[in-house]
Amino acid sequence: MASERPRVLFLCTGNSCRSQMAEGWARAMHGDALDAVSAGTAPSTLNRLAVRAMGEAGIDISAQSSKRVEELRGMGPIDVVVTVCDSAHQSCPVFPGATRVVHVGFDDPPHLAREAANDDEAMPHYRRVRDEIRDFIRTLPAFVAKATGGNVEHNTNAPRIGTQKAH
Repeated sequence: MASERPRVLFLCTGNSCRSQMAEGWARAMHGDALDAVSAGTAPSTLNRLAVRAMGEAGIDISAQSSKRVEELRGMGPIDVVVTVCDSAHQSCPVFPGATRVVHVGFDDPPHLAREAANDDEAMPHYRRVRDEIRDFIRTLPAFVAKATGGNVEHNTNAPRIGTQKAH
């Protein structure tokens, strides 16, 4: 590895919502143990309701931006790629080296909220997915250690929860 901390890429199609939330949670909970980044296979723009939902939880992701996977190529090796949507899992690019790709899918808040009359009606969908992603991220150091065969030390009091499906 190029750095002491394993690098984890959260990959989604648009890199606008789920992968951004995952990156924000990972940086906030495990930034001392992991180098978290996110990207998309077809990036769009940062979803303002994802920013709002994370802000409600005390995590500011407003400075994050949607980016293509290719933009990360010069930053060194990626140890684990976590695809957070089915489309990104199916079209995940090949990564050189020892990169391990796993899939932990989450529902798409914009899709769930497509019939909402306004932002307030849409927010429960964003909050639910935000909280599901948080619960997965709590387990991330153990998940990454298992995926890489290493030991990821972390400094968090986050409670352990059940394991997520990884395909």
